[in-house]
Amino acid sequence: MEYPKLCESDWRFMTVIWDSEPVSSTALAALCLEKLGWKKSTTYTMLKKMTEKGLAKNEDTIVTALVSRDQVQKNESERFLTQTFAGSLPGFLAAFLGNRTITEEEADELIRMIEEHKGK
Repeated sequence: MEYPKLCESDWRFMTVIWDSEPVSSTALAALCLEKLGWKKSTTYTMLKKMTEKGLAKNEDTIVTALVSRDQVQKNESERFLTQTFAGSLPGFLAAFLGNRTITEEEADELIRMIEEHKGK
């Protein structure tokens, strides 16, 4: 399932929900004030926006996410790869790594991941 694109403020807000759920809307407003510097009205506006996008729900003043962080990260990563690198994973890795070096452990992890996903 594809989810709506998240802007930076959407992502930050959903992170507060993912890290705290289930959370009362009052507690969510307090957390957003503490973590994001948002007023209560901003939090409630964002909550309404996320419920309209189908990413969160507010039932009996209890807020929960309707999609996981992993699902959104996967969707956003695929969208970025398609838009920026025409879907080319090697192109992305070449640009991402640039002149950087990676550790032996990072190289081993990448090789393991490639082997695990090869041919899927």
